[in-house]
Order: sequence, then C-alpha cells, then structure tokens
Amino acid sequence: MVRISIERVFFRLVLGMGIMVSSSGLVHAGDPEAGKAKSVVCAACHGIDGNSVNPLWPNLAGQHAPYLSKQMRAFRSGERKDPVMSPMAAPLSDEDIDDLSAFYASRKPK
Repeated sequence: MVRISIERVFFRLVLGMGIMVSSSGLVHAGDPEAGKAKSVVCAACHGIDGNSVNPLWPNLAGQHAPYLSKQMRAFRSGERKDPVMSPMAAPLSDEDIDDLSAFYASRKPK
C-alpha cells in the first residue's frame, strides 16, 4: 500500500494549478510604470487615468490585467475586430500589452 502525505498531495495540487495557470496565459507580470509611459496614445480615448469621458469608449481603470491583456491580444491577432482598436494593438509587443494592462489595472475607477 502506498502512503502519500496530505502535504505532498497539496503540494502537487498547487504545483499543477500553477502550471495550468501560467501555461494558459493568465499570469501577466507587466510593469505599471512602463505602462504609464506607453499609455499616452490610449489617453486620447480612454482618459489619462483610464477613465473615459466619452461613453463610446470603455473605462480601463480598475479592470483586471489578465482580462485587458487577453482583449488586446485578441485585437492584435484579429480574433477580435474593431476599426480603431485593431490597428492600435497591431504594433504592440506582448511586453507592451502586459505593461499597459498592469498600468490600467492599478488605476482607480471613477
């Protein structure tokens, strides 16, 4: 009979979940300060702090970084199409997207 301790089972479970999350693209380690510098173009529609003054454009402030990153990657790849956002996302690297996402996630929604 094989005996496995609770600690060992728990460790394997946590390790497995970590691998699944990181391989699914849900872990993003963007730099909010770098994102702030890169957000100058975004501010025209989404506001300086991610709070849009126009109801046509969504607020980005306070959104979850993984959600924002996923949407920007979808615009960039063409999976999600928008005549304004698709060309804006096209030149962005993964690092740019993660930095922007981290910046907007760190902003307070109004």
